Parts: sequence; structure tokens; C-alpha cells
Amino acid sequence: MKDSKTFWNKSAPRYAKSAIKDEAAYQKKLTVTRGYLQPESLVLEFGCGTGSTALLHAPYVKHITATDISDKMLEIAEQKAKEANINNVSFHVGSLDTLDFSKEQFDVILGLNILHLLEDVEGDISRVYDLLKPGGVFVSSTALIDDMNPAWGLLIPLMQFFGFAPYVSKLSKQQLVSQLTLTGFKIDYEWQPAKESVFLIAKKEA
Repeated sequence: MKDSKTFWNKSAPRYAKSAIKDEAAYQKKLTVTRGYLQPESLVLEFGCGTGSTALLHAPYVKHITATDISDKMLEIAEQKAKEANINNVSFHVGSLDTLDFSKEQFDVILGLNILHLLEDVEGDISRVYDLLKPGGVFVSSTALIDDMNPAWGLLIPLMQFFGFAPYVSKLSKQQLVSQLTLTGFKIDYEWQPAKESVFLIAKKEA
């Protein structure tokens, strides 16, 4: 956690300026997600980075609690919210297991481009399930490291050694779906825009 926080704090300025890799796919994910949002929805986004997605969804919900382990990322996020005059998003430094949330607190939880960066995916998915209200949904977009070019398997450890990459879990699509269903979720929507990534919406039974 400490090494990952250091990495993301150092990366924050560059990350904030980076362009979205696939704008069309990103827009589709926003649209699909909004089909699950309601004006009274209470939303949690963990691993929110510089807050761009949370701020785009803010007009469609009652409140978004956005979290990240990087305080430097959240400094940028808070400035974006201020400039956009968005007042229904609150930013908090921390992770799913360090922040004090109540059981069944949220209607929707977003984990976008974050699950493959977590050291305890099983535990964090279980935590998401507990934090969702009955009938709530978990929206995730995940890099499938195990399905990428095998060369990345050799390159990533080298990049990590020199501080150019954070912790990365070698998740496959099958492993992720299996973990979600074993936890109690039902897959409500699945889209794979590329071999190396999957967008899922998992529902907690009402």
C-alpha cells in the first residue's frame, strides 16, 4: 500500500494530463453506468484518481463519495470540482479497508481501472458487497493482465523494480467473474471492448 501510494503521488501530475486511451469506449461505459443511476442514488467510487468520472456522474445522483490512496490525486480532483462548481462529490484519502463506511450504505459502487491494482481482490470485492444496499450494483472496468501480451509478464516486474509501475494483480476475466459470483453477485451486464479489459456490472440480490 505504502509503495503504491508513493507511486501514484509521484504520477499524479502526469496522470492528470494523460488522454483517455479509447474515448468511444469510455463514453459507452458512462452511458451504460447512467442507466443504473437515480437522482437519489448514493454512490461510492474507490480508486477515483483525479475524479474525472465521479464529476461526470455527479449531475445524475444525490451524492458521490470518491476515494483514493493518493492525496496528490485528490488535490487535483478537488480543484476540478471547485472549477466545475460541483458540490455533491466529497473526496477522501483512503481505501475500502481503511475508511469507515456503514454496511449497506451505497446504491452504486464504482471500481474503475482499480481491481487489478489491489493486493486483496477477494477481500475488496467482499467489502463492496457488504457496503451495497440490497439490489445495489457494482460497476467495474478492469485490465486483464493475465490476458495481455505475454511480454508484459516479463516487463511489469522490471518496471516495478525501478519504480515505474505499481503493484499489479494478474487477473483473468474468468477469475474476476468467478470471484464476483462466489461473493454473491449476479452479472447484470458484460462488455469486453478489447481482449485485455472487461467492463462488468454486478448486482447484489434485493
